[in-house]
Amino acid sequence: MRGKLVQIGLRGLSTVQVRQVSAVPYDAAEGDVARVYRELERDFGVLAPPVILHAPAPDVLAACWLMLREVLLVPGSAPRAWKEAVCTAVSKSNECPFCITMHDSMLTNLVGYRDGEIADPSSRAAAAWAGAAGVSAPFTAEQTPELVGTAVIMQYLNRMVNIFLGEVPLPPGAPRSALAVVRRVLVWLIKSAERAGPRPGTSLDLLPEAELPEDLSWAATNSAIAGAYARSAAVIEEAGRRSVPPAVRELVLASLEGWDGRPLGLSRAWVEDAVGELEVPDRPAGRLALLTALASYQVDQTAIDEFRSTAPDDRALIDLTAWSSLTTARHLGSLLRIPSEAGAAG
Repeated sequence: MRGKLVQIGLRGLSTVQVRQVSAVPYDAAEGDVARVYRELERDFGVLAPPVILHAPAPDVLAACWLMLREVLLVPGSAPRAWKEAVCTAVSKSNECPFCITMHDSMLTNLVGYRDGEIADPSSRAAAAWAGAAGVSAPFTAEQTPELVGTAVIMQYLNRMVNIFLGEVPLPPGAPRSALAVVRRVLVWLIKSAERAGPRPGTSLDLLPEAELPEDLSWAATNSAIAGAYARSAAVIEEAGRRSVPPAVRELVLASLEGWDGRPLGLSRAWVEDAVGELEVPDRPAGRLALLTALASYQVDQTAIDEFRSTAPDDRALIDLTAWSSLTTARHLGSLLRIPSEAGAAG
């Protein structure tokens, strides 16, 4: 009962953190949005802002939830501590302070984490693998769908969070001194939900069945994770088709070829050079899509406002950033080394 009361009290604090789009309050949610909100509180413990920011595009919201739920929240063969280590390492690589705060809080609680050092050797190895392409996988083929899936969803969420949330999980204007208390409460809620043991696959019916793309074949040996990623990838591809100009999609895909995830530098000259290839009406979408994909921490209000001048509704903004984020996450996931047995299975 106490946990439920805390969840209810945090609902407003979650939605008020969303920026750039109009958040959908818990009491105003309908249909699949309402269902995802209920499942979030049940399985994640709290109405998590990184998920609910997607609510203006209900199908994309469901896609984000399916991917996150199946790899991070459903108990599997990979320890939760390894997954939190992966989340923290990926978030650091993407300069996502909100996600770093959340996941290093969980990591500290689970295995100890201080001054950037993870006490547990196996969790430390998982973080090293996720933080740099080419590091050998410190896990088994059976654990591959969970750990690669965790890295991919974090590559996706980091980009969305950098655009639509602030630096820390606090409402605007709240004092930083409140962060320690908020972190303890959130960790308590998340661990309480984990003890309930979310069951695999129970949310898959939010989205229609789809074929698993070749670049997601690492998920093939886990039916629930494969189902979540296949359905979510199909939905977000459709979101890209409805809101991202074809030339912009082609430009993003071309820009990802050969990119290993390393920062491109502080200057944004590369963006202007790239969008110069586009027709003038497509340049705002191209600029925002490229920044989201390759340097989400550099997305500023000007880039968003320029895109809004061509596509003013919230759904289009979620569609474009989600498509660009997942396209990049899938690319970076394909660069991670996995056990050879897992590669053969896929």
